[in-house]
Amino acid sequence: MKFAYRFSNLLGTVYRCGNLNFTCDGNSVISPVGNRVTVFDLKNNKSNTLPLATRYNIRCVGLSPDGRLAIIVDEGGDALLVSLVCRSVLHHFHFKGSVHSVSFSPDGRKFVVTKGNIAQMYHAPGRKREFNAFVLDKTYFGPYDETTCIDWTDDSRCFAVGSKDMSTWVFGAERWDNLIYYALGGHKDVIVACFFESSSLDLYTLSQDGALCVWQCDTPPEGLRLKAPTGWKAELLQGAEEEEEEEEEEEATVRGKATPAAEEQQGKVKYSRLAKYFFNKEGDFNNLTAAAFHKKTHLLVTGFASGIFHLHELPEFNLIHSLSISDQRIASIAVNGSGDWIAFGCSGLGQLLVWEWQSESYVLKQQGHFHSMASLAYSPDGQCIVTGSDDGKVKVWNTLSGFCFVTFTEHSSGVTGVTFTATGYVIVSSSMDGTVRAFDLHRYRNFRTFTSPRPTQFSCVAVDCSGEVVSAGAQDSFEVFIWSMQTGRLLDVLSGHEGPVSSLCFNPVRSVLASASWDKTVRLWDMADSWRTTETLGLTSDALAVTFRPDGAELAVATLNSQITFWDPENAVQTGSIEGRHDLKTGRKELDKVTAKHSAKGKAFTTLCYSADGQSVLAGGMSKFVCIYHVKEQILRKKFEISCNLSLDAMEEFLNRRKMTEFGNLALIDQDAGVEDGVVIPLPGVKKGDMSSRHFKPEIRVTSLRFSPTGRCWAATTTEGLVVYSLDAQMLFDPFELDTGVTPVRIRAALRQQDYTRAILLAFRLNERKLLQEVLESVPWDEVEVVSSSLPELFVEKALEFLASSFEVSRHLEFYLIWTQKLLLVHGQKLKSRCDWNRYNIQYALAVSKQRGLKRPSEPLGSDEEADASDDDTLHLLGTGQGDGDGQLM
Repeated sequence: MKFAYRFSNLLGTVYRCGNLNFTCDGNSVISPVGNRVTVFDLKNNKSNTLPLATRYNIRCVGLSPDGRLAIIVDEGGDALLVSLVCRSVLHHFHFKGSVHSVSFSPDGRKFVVTKGNIAQMYHAPGRKREFNAFVLDKTYFGPYDETTCIDWTDDSRCFAVGSKDMSTWVFGAERWDNLIYYALGGHKDVIVACFFESSSLDLYTLSQDGALCVWQCDTPPEGLRLKAPTGWKAELLQGAEEEEEEEEEEEATVRGKATPAAEEQQGKVKYSRLAKYFFNKEGDFNNLTAAAFHKKTHLLVTGFASGIFHLHELPEFNLIHSLSISDQRIASIAVNGSGDWIAFGCSGLGQLLVWEWQSESYVLKQQGHFHSMASLAYSPDGQCIVTGSDDGKVKVWNTLSGFCFVTFTEHSSGVTGVTFTATGYVIVSSSMDGTVRAFDLHRYRNFRTFTSPRPTQFSCVAVDCSGEVVSAGAQDSFEVFIWSMQTGRLLDVLSGHEGPVSSLCFNPVRSVLASASWDKTVRLWDMADSWRTTETLGLTSDALAVTFRPDGAELAVATLNSQITFWDPENAVQTGSIEGRHDLKTGRKELDKVTAKHSAKGKAFTTLCYSADGQSVLAGGMSKFVCIYHVKEQILRKKFEISCNLSLDAMEEFLNRRKMTEFGNLALIDQDAGVEDGVVIPLPGVKKGDMSSRHFKPEIRVTSLRFSPTGRCWAATTTEGLVVYSLDAQMLFDPFELDTGVTPVRIRAALRQQDYTRAILLAFRLNERKLLQEVLESVPWDEVEVVSSSLPELFVEKALEFLASSFEVSRHLEFYLIWTQKLLLVHGQKLKSRCDWNRYNIQYALAVSKQRGLKRPSEPLGSDEEADASDDDTLHLLGTGQGDGDGQLM
């Protein structure tokens, strides 16, 4: 079994922090989730996480106007230039400081970042090859405090920057003679957002106290005049073309003044305040936290700390809607290109909502788990994943779309275990609230509630292969409770453990239940023999997890001393053990007094899972690593690093010396307590903010692991969310016989000339799915037979593979069936003969292997060379396939 698993998707979390963006077509939302980015396709109801990660949580995302590039900046100031077409990182850059926002100009030639109290404008990376993707153009000074927001004019001539010093600055992107900088006041709180009016220099500014100022400019955008070069620069630039860019020798900086001299203002652009509006009613104080403005429809959307959002029409400030989506702070708002859909992100609850304001309906309503996930289980068909969390919710996720389609909230405390029955239509969950509940996936209801005679906290749950018997382990009474699924009655209470029951597992083949406990034992209970204890397996340390192999012939146990032991359940004999302490490689938390090497003594694997074939076991626990071990050889096959996010605790092996001072660790200081809703200085009678707001770093750990029944992927519940690793990592760009002449331009030119065969051959060589679809659907239906007969045999298989994958998703079913029929009629006989030849090769290889297996005990081969020659002959026959080019087995 090959372990070429790659990161596939991130579920369980839809929004963490940062700004939301719509794609150019307005059909997808780009949401930052921790240190990753997830794209939610609203039209096709799918979500996909980009295969990239930043070093810290993402702070802001800037999208280019054409939607091809994105600049992702994390909290540490590291930036990634990402191609959204090929989903890969093109360039790394460090801004040397914390960046609050980033925005591309509408023409796509420049982008501006706000860093500290300055704004920096860079040349945007183009489609041509560049040595340095980020070239600094100008640095703008002016604000006295941190800059918070950016907005560009439609013609990319000017941009506005808001600041925490309650001022807004308008800067010229070029060296305009009548507008170098302009400072606007009029607010009494931090500037949250600023927006230019469409095709105008008129400006709207919004502050945190709920005030909106409308500013009018006396000059249209066409009235801006370029500053004429003087002196030796004029001589150098004389006769040069207007589009040619010359690098200036001096550093390009613009230093603004809040109160410039009167002579400096003569002949310059001037602003005047037309109106000032307030969102908050009298006596109702509510912080404005996010805003978005759609210039074409003049629609202003504002979000507040209480979860309320308003829709206003500007410049008249007419209220359209006023609704509440939650009781938590709205962190980000985005409006799509048509102005129909509005996206809201709430970081407190991890909510992502897309609202269609005209029909007053939700396009998307997703929410992740509020607290860390504790357990997960795959459905028998692998189509669904159920997760349980410390917030008491049970959520069911579709593995294909990545969306949660049902949430059960009946538990009143943290969920400790979840599992599916064999039918896949019933979910059973255990909780610390003293109940075990069964949920029906047909009617989406809680149809059974199992309780114990005395209130107890359940730490784990298991269901037998028939789905008729439910068992749960108690954390405080050290007992195992057995219920009937049909009647809901308590059948038996199994006593014998002297410590909390940590894990339960039914034998997939026989009616045997294994229970692991902190009393250093694993007990096997026989259901057919009145739940009598058949065997007690003695361990060297506390048992944390237990699982059966899929065939039921082996048992794996994880213990507190970082060992995994394997047992024969029939004979109660230990068959092997793995020492995993060095493979865990736990990190050192910021406040730990001991090194990571010494703290690793208390770390262990807390969850185990066998692979589908039973040859390997998956182990995870109090570490950022997940290990796959070969059971028979008892060696480490592969180790996966679940996260590289340094915003989580226990990620680094050694302490950062920069945070150590003579007074102690800087991590002891709650530096972010006053950010957003927190209170900087707790004073008596203060109503603003949350007095309990504290900044903490969650510790990285893996709480549960499960292999998919198909064996193609596995999932893990971690501090980051539900991480899925899959073998089905599709290659977006996988060309075939590519050369410089194969380009989309050449393909579309062949289509215009109605040279369909050449266009199809070029499209298959480039191997881009959308282009293939465009070419095939451009062929008239009455010419499909002619084009099919002219296709070479090598490309017929590729065409059939593409058609087979398109049947489920395409609306042109009859057209694709015509293609398939014509291809099989013309080339079917050759394909059949090739299949027959490959089938005969496989039969020959099986016969040879059986013959060698019979000879091995009594009639060994003459020599090693003879055996190698026999293997080579078999492989040669399998690989050639009657002399065809690729030698694939049909």
